[in-house]
Amino acid sequence: MLWNLKKVFLTEDEVLNAEYDLDLSDLDFNGCAPFQSPVKVSAYAENRAGIVDLAVTVKFDYAAPCDRCGEETITPFVCCFKHTAVQSLVGENEDDYIEAPDFVVDLDSPVTADILLSLPAKHLCKNDCRGLCPKCGKNLNEGDCGCDAKDTDPRWDALKNLFVEE
Repeated sequence: MLWNLKKVFLTEDEVLNAEYDLDLSDLDFNGCAPFQSPVKVSAYAENRAGIVDLAVTVKFDYAAPCDRCGEETITPFVCCFKHTAVQSLVGENEDDYIEAPDFVVDLDSPVTADILLSLPAKHLCKNDCRGLCPKCGKNLNEGDCGCDAKDTDPRWDALKNLFVEE
């Protein structure tokens, strides 16, 4: 979304709001398309003492398989981001600001980047997900599978000798 902030840049204490839907359905993240419905974006711009601050709140449902058990889960997220808008970037701190040439900000790119950076590194169906049995592959959240838990992978047998019981 292109957002014209000319009035905000030129008038101290000026405030401007915007709301729109951001379609990220074609975005591939970790091998899946997690944004099955549009992201709801609410943006707020304010000129305080000549500095234009942007505050953005996004609401979306994140659909992805659990990293432990593989069950498809949908998790609602609400994230808030803050940025400072400037008319032109000069210097070494260019990553700290959003450029608004001709007083216009393209919100889609920074909002998408902020969303991707806020997603968890591990996506779980629940905090205590038990995952899959390493032998038979049964989802352990649905109950025990009956496999002998004392059986170990023979590739780890060499490590048993490192620990000496006293």
